[in-house]
Amino acid sequence: MSAEPVTAIDENDDRSAQCWCCGSIDAPARMLQLGDHPEVRLCLQCAHFVHHRAWEIEDEGKHGPVAAARGQFRNLRTEVMRLGWHQNRFIGGKLRWLGKCLP
Repeated sequence: MSAEPVTAIDENDDRSAQCWCCGSIDAPARMLQLGDHPEVRLCLQCAHFVHHRAWEIEDEGKHGPVAAARGQFRNLRTEVMRLGWHQNRFIGGKLRWLGKCLP
C-alpha cells in the first residue's frame, strides 16, 4: 500500500472529461459540473435529461391545466419512442427537434 495521491478518474491526459452518467467523453468546458463535487460532470444530453426528469418529479404533486398538458406531452413522447418514430428517416429528425422544444 502506497500513499500516492488520488487523481480524478474522469479527466484524461488530453484534458477531456468523462460524463458521470453515460460515460461519453468531451471537453470539460462543454460539461456541467455539479456544485461542490468536481468529480461529477454531466454531458449536455444527460444534463437535459436530468432537467426534464426533475420537472417531471415536480409536476407529480401539482394539479392544473399546465401540469396536465406537460404530462400529456410526456406520455406522447414516451409513445413515440416506444414505436421508434424518432428513428424514422423521414420524420425522425423533426420529432427529435420538436422534443427539444417541448417539456
